[in-house]
Amino acid sequence: MTFPIEPPIAPMLAKAVKGMPSQTGSLYYEPKWDGFRCIVFRDGDEVYLGSRNERPFTRYFPELIEAIRRELPERCVVDGEIVIMRGQTLDFDALQQRIHPAASRVNLLAEQTPASFIAFDLLAIDDENLMGAPFAERRARLEQATAKAGDSVRLTPITQIQERADEWFEMFEGAGLDGIIVKPGTLPYEPDKRTMFKVKHERTADCVIAGYREHKTGPIVGSLLLGLYSADGKLHHVGVAASFPMKRRQELVDELAPYRISDLSDHPWGEWAAWAVNGPGGGPEGQRLPGAVSRWNAKKDLSFIPLRPELVIEVAYDHMEGDRFRHTAQFRRWRPDRTPQSCTYDQLEKPIAYNLNDILAR
Repeated sequence: MTFPIEPPIAPMLAKAVKGMPSQTGSLYYEPKWDGFRCIVFRDGDEVYLGSRNERPFTRYFPELIEAIRRELPERCVVDGEIVIMRGQTLDFDALQQRIHPAASRVNLLAEQTPASFIAFDLLAIDDENLMGAPFAERRARLEQATAKAGDSVRLTPITQIQERADEWFEMFEGAGLDGIIVKPGTLPYEPDKRTMFKVKHERTADCVIAGYREHKTGPIVGSLLLGLYSADGKLHHVGVAASFPMKRRQELVDELAPYRISDLSDHPWGEWAAWAVNGPGGGPEGQRLPGAVSRWNAKKDLSFIPLRPELVIEVAYDHMEGDRFRHTAQFRRWRPDRTPQSCTYDQLEKPIAYNLNDILAR
C-alpha cells in the first residue's frame, strides 16, 4: 500500500465526562457504538483492518474485505467500528466469537453472523492526508466518500443539536449502543490522544461477592467476582469489580479470609472447571460461570479463590451485554443491609428496545 499515512495507526480516543457537554456552536454528537474499533486502509484491492492495539483484524472479517472493496472509495483511510447486528440490536458476544485461530471457523461465522462497518471519520482520501483538517471538514468529506455505501458499510448519524443528542442518549441504549461521543468541529485527528468526549450511562446494582482473582503482582486481591441470582435460584457470574488502590487490595485479603472455602463442591460455581475444560456444555445448563479461557489472552489464569456467597456490595455499571456487565464495574460501598438472595436481575433497568436500522437511517 502507498498512502499519505501508513498502517498501523492508533485511533483517536475519548475521555469520559459526567454530563452532556453544552453546545458551543462547534460540537458534534454521535452515537457511541459498542463493537471493535477499526481503522480501514484501502488501496485498490488491498484492504487492511487495523485494531485499537494496532494489530490487524483483517483475517477475522473476510466478508468486510469484500464489502469495503464494493462500498468505499478506491484509496482511503476510514476510522470506524466493526459491529454485528442481530435483529434490532448489537451483539457483542457474537462479535467476540469472531476472534478465532481457525480459518474454517472464521469463514463459517462470516456467513452465519456477518459483520458491518460503521464509519465515523475520514483520515485520507486518494493522496490527501486529512488528519490535520478540522473534524467538521472531515465529516463532510466522509459523507461524500460513503455515498455509495450499502448494507455492510454504514455512516454513523450525527447532530449538532444538543437536545437531540440528549434524546439519543436515552433512546439508543435499547439497540445496544452505550452512550454519546462528542467531537469539537475544529478538532484535528490526533492518534492515541483522548481529545474527544464520551458520555455513558451509569447505574448501580447490588451484587454478591462469590470469589476473587489474585492480582498479577502477587497474592493480593486483583478483582472481586460478582454474582446475581436468576429467577430459578442460580447465581450467575455477571462481571468483576477491580479498581482498588494497591493498599486496599492487600487489606481485602484479610477482610475476605473468613469467607474463603477450600471445597468447591458446595460453591454455586463449583462446576466452573468443567466449563473451562469442556466448553459451555461442561457446566450447569443456562448458568454463566467465571472459569472461561480468555479469548484475548489464552495464557491468562482465570482461576479464582472461592468465597461463601454471603457478602453484598453496591457497584456502578454502564450497561449490560446480555446477562452480564459489559465493562468492569466500579465498587461503591458495602451493603451489609442486603441479603445475597435479594441480589437478583430484577433490580436492573431494562432500556426500551430501539431498532438499529432506524438509528442508521438518521
